[in-house]
Amino acid sequence: MNKKLDKTMLKDFLDSKVQYYNQVRFTASDPIQVPHQFYKKEDIEIAGFLTATIAWGNRKSIINNANNLMLLLDNAPFDFVMNHTDSDLSRLSPYVHRTFNGQDCIQFIKSLKHIYTKHNGLESVFVKHSEAKSLQKSIHFLKQYFFEIDHISRTEKHISDPLKNSAAKRINMFLRWMVRNDNAGVDFGIWKNLSPSQLSCPLDVHSGNVARKLGLLKRKQNDAKAVKELDTNLRKLDAKDPVKYDFALFGLGVFEKF
Repeated sequence: MNKKLDKTMLKDFLDSKVQYYNQVRFTASDPIQVPHQFYKKEDIEIAGFLTATIAWGNRKSIINNANNLMLLLDNAPFDFVMNHTDSDLSRLSPYVHRTFNGQDCIQFIKSLKHIYTKHNGLESVFVKHSEAKSLQKSIHFLKQYFFEIDHISRTEKHISDPLKNSAAKRINMFLRWMVRNDNAGVDFGIWKNLSPSQLSCPLDVHSGNVARKLGLLKRKQNDAKAVKELDTNLRKLDAKDPVKYDFALFGLGVFEKF
């Protein structure tokens, strides 16, 4: 198959893959299943944020470790964040997912409480610093707010900064979950003050490789510059909902070995 298609053919091809993968069955093997266990807005966004934070490596391991973390938070993440005691935090000490350890986990809980107490929650931070066609500046400010309290420096690496040329894949994925309402039972769409048109594609090795094969991305590194290039090309296909193509690129890469 010639993988370089003209724009119309490319859009038709990718739209068909979005329709195929943007279905509830997609969640069976995806970390988004973890926040889907909750119904309260704040529980969903905190469960989603923590799950996205550890979303690198083996997907089964990500899901297992995210579920284990929810158990440590008494399956009530917002209540735990806002009302934890020192002894509650101590039970997080043994937690580990790859390089994200118990110290990092405790710091994240403290910083999340700070975000909800002093900055009116995660959504408010992203809305405050949003731009017409981008939330990358908002990610930068989230990191600033997150670590403006006393913290251990090693934890800073677990929140990426696009203004320092990071692709910020995990936070862009989290934002897709929160902002995009797909009416298909996958993405939540609970952040009503932001638009899908502002989202950036979560760029990883799978979506990046497929995007290059399809001529949507020329830059070789998966960094902030590549995200901007991919954003530009995806917006030519659908300016209102460009990140729906994450389903197509990821699905083609992971499930079809495109």
